[in-house]
Amino acid sequence: MLDSAKTETLLEVNNIEVIYNHVILVLKGVSLSVPKGGITALLGGNGAGKTTTLKAISNLLQSERGEVTKGSIHYRGDLVQDLSPEALVKRGVVQVMEGRHCFEHLTVEENLLTGAYTRTDGKTAQALEMVYEYFPRLKTRRKSQAGYTSGGEQQMVALGRALMSKPETILLDEPSMGLAPQLVEEIFGIVKSLNENEGVSFLLAEQNTNVALRFAHYGYILESGRVVMDGKASELRENPDVKEFYLGMSEEGRKSFRDVRSYRRRKRWLS
Repeated sequence: MLDSAKTETLLEVNNIEVIYNHVILVLKGVSLSVPKGGITALLGGNGAGKTTTLKAISNLLQSERGEVTKGSIHYRGDLVQDLSPEALVKRGVVQVMEGRHCFEHLTVEENLLTGAYTRTDGKTAQALEMVYEYFPRLKTRRKSQAGYTSGGEQQMVALGRALMSKPETILLDEPSMGLAPQLVEEIFGIVKSLNENEGVSFLLAEQNTNVALRFAHYGYILESGRVVMDGKASELRENPDVKEFYLGMSEEGRKSFRDVRSYRRRKRWLS
């Protein structure tokens, strides 16, 4: 288990506000940090602001007419919110987008090689072999056109492509979306292995709170663009409110959707 008290902070987001189209306020004072060697989970339902937070960090908001209007984002102590996405990749920060976004007309291997365009160390071949060690299925399918691979394989391609850039931190957006439970476990197991064996830090946005809290070290819960709760993953798993609203459990056991929906009105952090 990661000891955050003794660990260097890589990424620090301080009280950021994000506005789209100059009028739509999406993030309202979000603060979080990602320690070196940690898996940090950003949790919440659809529309909570998880993807916007990741895009604010990776500077991908401008393409959607969004901007950070308040607060600051630091990486290794340096202000990075005005850097280009390419400059961030060179610093070791890579985002894996929601929905995988493979180049469908390219082969699996060609997709992976596109992730190495910022490398200058001449070790692309070694990086490719490392990706195939973690994703042996991709080695089998390396000559296949990416658009004809399964959803799980495309998620592996997207994550493998990020690894090709030699990242220090990966921003991973909704890795479980649209995947069968067995594949979700496989993807998260690989994330854990990359974290433990390669030292890659992760900030992952995920609606599947149950699986995310089993693999993460620390978690932040977003609602309506605000962080409403944070803590060690092991503590969040046992928190009654988290069980009630995000795991579908209460002290009396599993509740029906109607019960949970009714009880949502009495959330402590909204009172």
